[in-house]
Amino acid sequence: MSDPQQLHIWLLSPYYTGSHAAWADGYQAHSRHRVTLLMMAGRFWKWRMQGGAIELAAQGQSLLTRGDPPNAVLATDMVNLPAWLGLMRGRLPVTIPVVLYMHENQLTYPWAPGVKPDLTYATINWLSQLSADAVLFNSAYHRQSWFDELPRLLKHFPDYNHLSLIDQAQGRSQIAPVGIDCAALTHVAARPPQPGAEPPLIIWNQRWEYDKRPDRFFRLLYRLDGAGIPFRLAVAGENFRQAPDEFGKAQKRLAHRVVHWGYVESRAAYVQLLQQADLVISTAEHEFFGVSILEAICAGAFPLLPTRLSYPELIPPALHPACLYRNEEVLFDMAVQRLTHPRPAPPSLRAHVLANYDWPVVAHHYDIMLEALAQR
Repeated sequence: MSDPQQLHIWLLSPYYTGSHAAWADGYQAHSRHRVTLLMMAGRFWKWRMQGGAIELAAQGQSLLTRGDPPNAVLATDMVNLPAWLGLMRGRLPVTIPVVLYMHENQLTYPWAPGVKPDLTYATINWLSQLSADAVLFNSAYHRQSWFDELPRLLKHFPDYNHLSLIDQAQGRSQIAPVGIDCAALTHVAARPPQPGAEPPLIIWNQRWEYDKRPDRFFRLLYRLDGAGIPFRLAVAGENFRQAPDEFGKAQKRLAHRVVHWGYVESRAAYVQLLQQADLVISTAEHEFFGVSILEAICAGAFPLLPTRLSYPELIPPALHPACLYRNEEVLFDMAVQRLTHPRPAPPSLRAHVLANYDWPVVAHHYDIMLEALAQR
């Protein structure tokens, strides 16, 4: 017998891959409500934002035909929400609350070098925010950077830019972090002991893209290598056919340090690799949240992160001096210290991640927010 207080939530995800898929699956698995995924394969991102609403509306109409309406709708930032709502007009009751989740945005997400920014997709994000009853950002940094840059986007247009709507949208926005499956990372297998003769393992588990600044990361490793600092290297993370050149060069130059290179297809193998890591380093120019860093911390790796972007939110203030660096020179000194005197992520840091980012905690927060909107 179904719970009369249980909501039926439609989750719209036209770019169902990577972190978007992990987020959708995580919420579906940990929500106390029934979450139905309306999704599309994660490719052709521009077409997904322009036309994905057509397919998602067809899926929604099919569910309604079968008599399975939602109590709330949760859509990702890749959805052209006003287009989807228009296509559902006359079928989806207007009283059903619609929430937009901002994994990323196309306004402050950096474009690749040499690529001319296209304001079309940032405008879709903005129109979607105006169409939603509530807007969720995965970090305070993401929320602040969006609303800081939004006036410049709207002032780019010649007239009727409705700048006054920014305050209204900001007032409907909240922070709702991404969940991490901490139990799977910490309990699948015991962290293996580190033999005294085996150098510490540095792991890269981020995307192989320019905004993560692999040039800075490998520049650090070349310097450590030249100074004779002991370390091993695992380069994982999602890679693409047009990965930055730095990866190919580093694979050859650091071959004597490498124990793993390339995307790990098996989740179990990826977890096992994380559990062997001693140090996780970010040199990113851009980061709205930081799922891969939190996963590495859960598995026991000590983090070294820039003191900017979303990273200061992820680390308790008391641990900022130990984990955050202000420039590359400081990063080098901190890396030398951690490699010559390795230690796992502090217990207080892992406890902080568990208390704030574990999926049961995060899903409960989502549930309460959606329940309040549905009751209205």
